[in-house]
Amino acid sequence: MINVTRSFMPPMEEYEEYLKKIWENRWLTNEGPLLKQLQEQLEEYLGVNYVSMMTNGTISLQLALRALDIEDGEVITTPFSFVATTSCIVWEKCKPVFVDIDKDTLCIDVNKIEEAITDKTKAIMVVHVYGYPCDVEKIQEIANKHGLKVIYDGAHAFGSRYKGKSLLSYGDISTCSFHATKLFHTIEGGACITNNKEIYDKLQSIKNFGSVNGNYDNVGVNGKITEFNAAMGLANFKYIDKIIKERKEICETYDKLLEGKVVRPKVVENLEYNYIYYPIILKDEEETLRIIDALHEKEINPRRYFYPSLNTLSYIKDKGNCPISEDISKRVLCLPLYNGLSKEDVTKISNIVINNIK
Repeated sequence: MINVTRSFMPPMEEYEEYLKKIWENRWLTNEGPLLKQLQEQLEEYLGVNYVSMMTNGTISLQLALRALDIEDGEVITTPFSFVATTSCIVWEKCKPVFVDIDKDTLCIDVNKIEEAITDKTKAIMVVHVYGYPCDVEKIQEIANKHGLKVIYDGAHAFGSRYKGKSLLSYGDISTCSFHATKLFHTIEGGACITNNKEIYDKLQSIKNFGSVNGNYDNVGVNGKITEFNAAMGLANFKYIDKIIKERKEICETYDKLLEGKVVRPKVVENLEYNYIYYPIILKDEEETLRIIDALHEKEINPRRYFYPSLNTLSYIKDKGNCPISEDISKRVLCLPLYNGLSKEDVTKISNIVINNIK
């Protein structure tokens, strides 16, 4: 079976060394020493002031809204993402306002953002889709002009750098997912990244029941991550460069085999890419489904990532006008990509795709 992804696993003995420290410390959660060590390493790697690690990427999005006091009103967002981006906005009693995507980069079309702004708009929450950057300069310019907060859903952005800076260093808050299927993982986990001390302190409080030095001055939840998760993160951390290098080689093999056969997202200038996914855009939904069926016959599982366009979800009242997202979501497909995927398997997958293109 070849799945769309497979979790990277460090050598077991290296993970066990961190587990021994947990047994020695008897400190299992509540901002333990391994978590603090990992957060410091991530801050240095990302070139940011503060990393607040949490239980997962979804709670990170929810707490980002809370930390910026976005508890009602409208949030401008993209329809082309995983459902968590939209559901966290709805969960926090805000209204998602969908702005269509750019057909080449698949990120939000910045030229359509301002026309969606009203007197109820509080924030812009957008996604670095597949690790490709949004137009961060233009988005910040719009936010400054209209007094809006900026949250980046950077679930795919770990390891991608734009103009020499981590994609996770932009915005008031960038969030990240460290789920087991991600390029860098802590089994389950996520984080809010910020360069603002006041925002960081509030994040630290609201993820810990609203506690500040033992006083409960905020409404909070339990969003803490355990020492066992931090141990996996520390064990994986030393392999980040190796992981990206191997994934790049796999993507380059796909590129050679599929050149001229499929459409790929446009890569902007000044990007050091993380090679987290390998999305292809096909002619139509019929072709997409035909290729999926052909791959399944050979026990290969690609993923319709992202499908459907989020503005079409049943619980969304104001669907907005997003024809590009609705179209591309029906014909985008992520092919298997993970460390250890052989060149022979990449060739096999590519040949199946090519043979089912008409």
